[in-house]
Amino acid sequence: MRVLVVDDELVSRKKMEIIMRTFGECVAVDSGKAAIAAYADAIVKGKSFDLITLDVSMPEMDGTEVLYEIRKIEKRRNIPRGSWPKVIMVTAQSDKETVTLCIQVGCDSYITKPFDRAIVAKKLVELGMNTQKPVRKSIR
Repeated sequence: MRVLVVDDELVSRKKMEIIMRTFGECVAVDSGKAAIAAYADAIVKGKSFDLITLDVSMPEMDGTEVLYEIRKIEKRRNIPRGSWPKVIMVTAQSDKETVTLCIQVGCDSYITKPFDRAIVAKKLVELGMNTQKPVRKSIR
């Protein structure tokens, strides 16, 4: 599984990155603009992400704006809906308005801060994602 972690807050970003590395390959960025660039670059290189964790509250460009732009890229490139990465919004706010907005812009689920590995793993299972990190075979 390839994961893109997007969070402007260093501690939350590093924590999610460490958790996600237990499930697969992980790229972490600190802003919405960096997320869009990383996503577009991955598509061009044919190494798209399977999952994106996206912080809702970020300066300059919040998580819902980032997700909207990512969905525009997918539509513009005619990427079939079934091939889009799953998106988990990460938020410190669990109010109904925030959750509703996240779902309206196209997220698949959300996690409320603070989170831990068990919470993340449960969300991945709910989304039907493989939580087993592939075993690399050594070449002899």
